[in-house]
Formats: sequence, C-alpha cells, structure tokens
Amino acid sequence: MGIRESFGGRGVRVEFGKRGRGLGRRLAGCAGTLAVALTLGGCGAILAGGDKSVPTFDLTAPSDFNAPRRGTGLLVVGPPTALAVLDTERIVVEPAPGQITYLSGAQWSDRLPALFQARLIESFENGNRARSVGRAGDGLTADYTLLTDLRSFGLQTSDGGPVAVVEVSAKIVGATSGRIAAAQVFKASAPAASTSGPQATQALDAASDQVFIEIVRWASSRF
Repeated sequence: MGIRESFGGRGVRVEFGKRGRGLGRRLAGCAGTLAVALTLGGCGAILAGGDKSVPTFDLTAPSDFNAPRRGTGLLVVGPPTALAVLDTERIVVEPAPGQITYLSGAQWSDRLPALFQARLIESFENGNRARSVGRAGDGLTADYTLLTDLRSFGLQTSDGGPVAVVEVSAKIVGATSGRIAAAQVFKASAPAASTSGPQATQALDAASDQVFIEIVRWASSRF
C-alpha cells in the first residue's frame, strides 16, 4: 500500500501504508537533522558575537598629540591582519614564550583587528589628519594605503609581573604602483597592576596608545 490521504473537517491527514512507513521514517529523520543543523547554526551566531555575560572593555585613541603634515595626499587605513589567536574578542595572555591562553572574565568590545582599525583611524583624526585619512572600502580615491599586521597584543606574565605588549608591523603602499613606500615595526609595553580585566585592559590601552601615536606620526611624515 502507498500513501492514503484522508480529508477531515480540519484539514488533510496523511497516512502511510506498509510501504510508506519507511518513507515516513526517512522524512522524520531528515526533519530532525534539519532541526539540529538550524539549532547549531543559531548557537554559532550567538557565540560569534561574544559572550554577553562577560565584562566588555574598549580601547581608546590618544588625543593629546599632533602629527606632521608633509603633503596633501589621501591615506586609507586597511583592515589589520592577525593570526587566529588574535582575531577574536578574547584577550590574549602569554604565561610563557610560545604559550597562549586567554584572560577569563574579560573581553574586547569587538574583534581585535576591527577595534584596532577603528582606533587607529580615530588617532589620525585626533592628530589633525582627519581630512587626509579614511577607511579602506569607503569609496575614497586614495594615494596610499596603510596596511598593518598585529604581531602581538596581550599580557606577558613569564618575567615577573604582568606586562602588556603590543607589536605591530606597518606598511605604506602606493595605491597606483602597488609598491611599498615605507615599512616599520612598532612595539610598546606597559606594566599591568594585575591580570584582572580592568587593570589588564588599562595596560593594553596604554601600550596601544603609544603605538597609535608612533604610527600616526611616522605615516603622516610620508604622505
């Protein structure tokens, strides 16, 4: 027997005969698999935005400095690159050289590369370069592109007390030629009073401020 359809007052009821029961079980299995997939997909979307129950911290952009003005060129700041260990909202801790873990009970307000890019652009603006710097992808006709790579951005605890270390490689690339016009590595550190979220992020903010200022002044003298 196959599938029988029964029409009642409230709608259609589908009944399976002996041959149709196997099909019914297969359909039910597919529906269960789909439900599991949708559930896992929903969980992934939630986790990708960070844990909302964990205290969240932000980086600031330095504002009490000036940058030199060399010319009238336009520089766009590209999205920083980083290894997967840094491409996250979580805060890196290095208890020993080559060993990576994450700070518990604290996270950044966004994925670190996006947060770094936003604060770097803001640093250029605070250094009186707002009219000559923009974000890559905003449709600007740029003369140069600033590319950065986050090499280190976290707490190091192997030598004595915790120290915030920020190391960034930067390159200025000609928009037309595609050639590297200048390149430099910037590194700064700041002691942290402890590895608690507020004090750890305060030290990382201080170290990143030094790097922001150095990158802005270095880049501004070249475009």
